[in-house]
Amino acid sequence: MARNHTLAKRALFGVGASVLAIGLLAGCTGGAEQESVTDQGTSSEENAASGDNVVIGFSGPAADHGWLGAINSGAQAAAAGFSDVELKVAEGTNDANAQIAAVETFINEGVDAIVLLPSDGAALTEVAIKAMEAGIPVINVDREFSSPFAARTTVLGDNYGMGVSAGTYICEQLSDTPDAVVAEIAGIDSLPLTQDRSQGFADALDDCGLEVSARVAADFTVQGGEAAASQLLSANPKIDAIWNHDDDQGIGVLAAINSAGRDEFFMVGGAGSKNAMEAIQADDSVLKATIIYPSTQAADGIALARLIAQGKTMSDLITPSVPTRIVLDAPVVTKDNVDQFIGLAFES
Repeated sequence: MARNHTLAKRALFGVGASVLAIGLLAGCTGGAEQESVTDQGTSSEENAASGDNVVIGFSGPAADHGWLGAINSGAQAAAAGFSDVELKVAEGTNDANAQIAAVETFINEGVDAIVLLPSDGAALTEVAIKAMEAGIPVINVDREFSSPFAARTTVLGDNYGMGVSAGTYICEQLSDTPDAVVAEIAGIDSLPLTQDRSQGFADALDDCGLEVSARVAADFTVQGGEAAASQLLSANPKIDAIWNHDDDQGIGVLAAINSAGRDEFFMVGGAGSKNAMEAIQADDSVLKATIIYPSTQAADGIALARLIAQGKTMSDLITPSVPTRIVLDAPVVTKDNVDQFIGLAFES
């Protein structure tokens, strides 16, 4: 009770401080007419209206994964939706040197902005800085550069938040099972994104008194998911819940589960593929939820690149600017809300 009372006092103080600040802001102008704080920057109507034509260069990795395919197609669809945007698309590649060459071409062509999902954030940092120094704003998507000087704005999914969302959902479903066996099928363990997802998952489970009882790692492929799941099921005769980090590898995970004839548990997926959402809609398998990792990040990058290149702002923010860092949320998709998300789902 004392803690809640303290939080309530802080909340009231926050409201009071805000009112006081507004009063002081008004008082500072004396009797002079003051422009409304909500009239700063560009409006939504101004942002939607066609402006100066801008040329945006886009480069991403090879589309060897359903999510990456959606990243690339989303960027192109977003650009096509703006009459004042010309998109130059470099061929997708997992070769950092080839991607560096593509960005250097964009610089030499004098594009107005670059949206870049690097195959390797550290490896692409130097050429991104070169673009920024040439006056070309870089919008960094998904995989971060190693220097804050390499990007004007960074758009990220929330890997740690994915783990938290998955763990929180499992905690809610197993609230009456304090000794539940919770299993995890991770992606590639050496990647920071996998480590962040696992840490968020462990932290959320710990908050409700659960823990990861069994864990295996796959490689984001169907074959890897099937092999990892087979190993997990063989070693654990009873499981209450599984979190699989990735819906592409989840195809293999579900194949292994079906092959083993196991259905005593429920499963949560990750990323938000269309086939996963369709399975959740049908409600005829162990897959009951998936956690979104937005495949719209590059599309968001295109929209932000346009605003920045045209000197516009984010109209729904009071601050007249475009943020330097945007982290998208990681919502849980279940049969109750799948209709809200399936339209943006990617094909595995």
